[in-house]
Amino acid sequence: MEVRKRKNRILKIIIVLILVAIAIPVVVFAVAKSFTAQESVVRTDWEFETGGVIATNDQWQVEYTRAELGEGLHAFQLVPADISREGFTFYDVGVQERLEGALEDLKAQEEFSWTADRPLAVLNPYGTGSNGLYLYFETDVPTQASYTIHVDQEGIEDYSATSAKEGRRNYSRQHEFQVIGLVPGQTNEVTLTLTGSWGNVRQIVHFTVDMPDTQSGYATQLAVTDGTSAQPQADGLFTMMRVNGYLGYGFFYDNSGVLRYEMVLEGFGLDRLLFDGDELITCVSSTRLARINGLGQVTQVYDLDGYELHHDIGFGREGEVLALAEHEGGETVEDVVLSIDLDSGSVTELLDFTQVMQPYFEMTRPVGPLDDFFWQAGEWDWIHLNSLQYLPEDDSLIVSSRETSAIIKIADIHGEPAVDWLAGDSRFWEDTPYAELCLTQEGDFVPQYGQHCVEYLKAGEDDGIYYLNVYNNNYWSLNTRDFTLDVADSVGTDLYGSESDASQVYVYRIDENARTFSLEDSFDVPYSSIVSNGSLCQDSSNWVVNSGISMVFGEYDSTGTLIREYAYECSMQNYRTFKYTMSGIWFQ
Repeated sequence: MEVRKRKNRILKIIIVLILVAIAIPVVVFAVAKSFTAQESVVRTDWEFETGGVIATNDQWQVEYTRAELGEGLHAFQLVPADISREGFTFYDVGVQERLEGALEDLKAQEEFSWTADRPLAVLNPYGTGSNGLYLYFETDVPTQASYTIHVDQEGIEDYSATSAKEGRRNYSRQHEFQVIGLVPGQTNEVTLTLTGSWGNVRQIVHFTVDMPDTQSGYATQLAVTDGTSAQPQADGLFTMMRVNGYLGYGFFYDNSGVLRYEMVLEGFGLDRLLFDGDELITCVSSTRLARINGLGQVTQVYDLDGYELHHDIGFGREGEVLALAEHEGGETVEDVVLSIDLDSGSVTELLDFTQVMQPYFEMTRPVGPLDDFFWQAGEWDWIHLNSLQYLPEDDSLIVSSRETSAIIKIADIHGEPAVDWLAGDSRFWEDTPYAELCLTQEGDFVPQYGQHCVEYLKAGEDDGIYYLNVYNNNYWSLNTRDFTLDVADSVGTDLYGSESDASQVYVYRIDENARTFSLEDSFDVPYSSIVSNGSLCQDSSNWVVNSGISMVFGEYDSTGTLIREYAYECSMQNYRTFKYTMSGIWFQ
């Protein structure tokens, strides 16, 4: 009897283990699918809390309400009358023109004289930045406006900036700008300084702003760890892009890890910011790009009818933006490059890689339920393009293909596109029609695997020679082709890695004359099997590196030594983090 009971207990344990083994992949599959599904969700609720209604502008169909910013500064909020209507979005040029009209009417009010000590103040006037504070005032003589924000809390350092002038001269009698840097959920003490052209201080104004909490609920302070490098940090704001669990927002942090701006999007997330004069261009949903000025006003929207964005945008020829995309509901995914005309807004399918690399495409299959990325089962993610870099001198495009662990150059993209070369582990291509197009590896090093964010770094010593920076995820996985490859022990094969695993920032030297590539520099960074980037900080030789799976980003000096690291929370990953000065947009 006792033996039978023991056997029954063992049998129950075995059954439970089998059920758990079956359940875990099902749960992981469901959770992973929910992550990817987030990217196509579009915001449907744009309403926000305000104080009481002060007046209604019938011409522009906008309500003027009181902004709840405490007693230190009396400010407005602009509320479109149709904000609760189904399909409403702030990323609509018609809505933006109405808000601009309502704002211009406030500026022109004859009973008010908008001065530095009594400015026109509007919180988030265009609905695109929850803690951006618009100021308008006039001065008797031309001056330049700068400000310092102080918050009486440990770990939050004072933040100072000089305002951009929206295309005007540095010194003006009219001042119109966004105060960037107000910390959500805190009482912000602002010192506004007006300086004459000879450097003399003409006026100093003090006011306080009780800033509401973040709209997203995301952290206003990140955990910070100092590295060993004594190199000063670069100027600018770290810009976190596509934070899972918080899609539909972009987060801008200062060097202390304090949130200074929360950009509000339709959905999806930023892929990168492109700067065009005093405006920026970026993704605002999975099917839209937008042009936004320094006041937060959307001046143009680019609809990608029939396509969805997925990983990167970049400038192409003059007046053109290139975007990685896929057909909505298409058989294959992440394998199309679009051309977007910045003047007309027209969208053209420039490259379909199922045609450009048709011989290889025909060797692939959809992801299967037994593959590493089994949650993509049924998706034909055969090449998985994740970054692009246009080279204007020969009308070519360099793309990063995660699925093949290859960097690929396509020549003559606006004419008759064709593969020029491939860089990576050449063994992968031995039994394909592309074996002869592989650049020869020069030197003894482990090539990149699963790489992301391949960028042009600098020109070389001769024509045909240049350098690329690469985030080498150092992770080998193949899900759409029945092929095996023995990789070095240093290469990760586990999505979450082990303590010994590391990713790297690589600097490759490409020599198209000799048809070779070599590793000129590299440094280890926290392991991230997927996503991530290692890029130069704007206008600096420091590096900003995001390791999405490890949920950290850091700033490194030019030798690859860590200056400071920032830990963040998210669901699984944050896609990229860049560091931008935002000069000419928000700052002088």
